[in-house]
Amino acid sequence: MNCRDIDGMLVEGSLGSPFSTDVEDHVRDCARCQLLVSATRTSTLTDEPSPVTLVHIESRLIADLRPVRPLRRLYVFAALIAIFVFAVAVAVYRLGAFAITAMSPLQASVILGTLAVCTGLLVSSLVQQIVPGRRHRISPHLVPAGIMVALAGVIALLFHFQPERNFWARDWACLKTGISLGAIVAVPLWLVLRRGAILSPALTGAAAGLLAGLVGTSSLELHCPNLHAAHILVSHLGVAVLGASVGLFTGIVADVRNSYATRSSIPRAGEGGSRLL
Repeated sequence: MNCRDIDGMLVEGSLGSPFSTDVEDHVRDCARCQLLVSATRTSTLTDEPSPVTLVHIESRLIADLRPVRPLRRLYVFAALIAIFVFAVAVAVYRLGAFAITAMSPLQASVILGTLAVCTGLLVSSLVQQIVPGRRHRISPHLVPAGIMVALAGVIALLFHFQPERNFWARDWACLKTGISLGAIVAVPLWLVLRRGAILSPALTGAAAGLLAGLVGTSSLELHCPNLHAAHILVSHLGVAVLGASVGLFTGIVADVRNSYATRSSIPRAGEGGSRLL
């Protein structure tokens, strides 16, 4: 009996226990085969959780479980659209719709139609994100960026770039108004979205922030009579870009906090089970 014979028996699974006399003599004198045999032996668990421990684990797992109603996508979609339309209507009523008379019928119809289509796509994407298991016709990673690029392209084609005096002073006035509107409407939007299951806080946060920012952008497009393309891109569309950026950052922070909390709740190797309980 030699090491090669032991290897062959291990491969074939014929190295039973107790060992034969030849195998036992070789393993006793061969340090290499002693390590090999001991490594291949399976150990059995002798310590099993007691019934009390199992009951305690079960009670901790179901402690915060509550019955919930199924999330109706149509209701969520309608609620988000209603918040958007109501916020824009109130803002335009308070600020005035001076841009409608300043724009041509073509400019007004195209820019407002584009905003409406983009808002519908964004709301639909948000609803899909908070209802797990739903297929996305358009990847939610592409929707926010695609909307901002589409709006920027439409603005650049419809309006002219012209020199403007006191550019930053006028831009800041619109930016401040749009940011205030977006911050206000973000609260009811969040109250609706939190009812769903947000699997990607960063992605959903960016989309929700963009939707809140589009409230400010749409209100300014109806209110502000300044039709210079640079002004619209910076101070009107800039509100939506800022909203998406703030939402993305907030979602990343929430994702990091959730990951840290999850890691902290898992006991390290070598720690007792009481730490988990």
